[in-house]
Amino acid sequence: GGFRGRGGGRGGGGRGGGRGGFDDGPPERVIPLGHFLHPCEDDMVIKVDLNDKVPYFNAPVYTKDINKIGKIDEIFGQVKDYFVSVRPTENIKASSFKINDQVYVDPAKMLPIERFLPGAPKPPRGGGRGRGGGRGGR
Repeated sequence: GGFRGRGGGRGGGGRGGGRGGFDDGPPERVIPLGHFLHPCEDDMVIKVDLNDKVPYFNAPVYTKDINKIGKIDEIFGQVKDYFVSVRPTENIKASSFKINDQVYVDPAKMLPIERFLPGAPKPPRGGGRGRGGGRGGR
């Protein structure tokens, strides 16, 4: 039990990342999200190359070497063929990107596409929560 106290508070707080809850700092790894198509006003339009996952709104978007370039603003298109608009961070201009430049996302900020398909949300709604509630009520 001795070493648990030593590392716990200081180690967790030292990084300082997750406390605010909004910006956890750069992730350890990123996965390709899609490629740049064109600027639209100040935003970047990205054709998403993943077809089994959907990024969170406001999920940070990165370059390959994990420099943040912006965050996801809107998601549009067909379920299996969709696009996102990315609102660039300060100092980044949408027009500075070239067609087909890859952009990347933290895999933790993705949802399975099934969440967005018709009929998908039914099983979790009935199952998990009801059972948990019953157990707690005893």
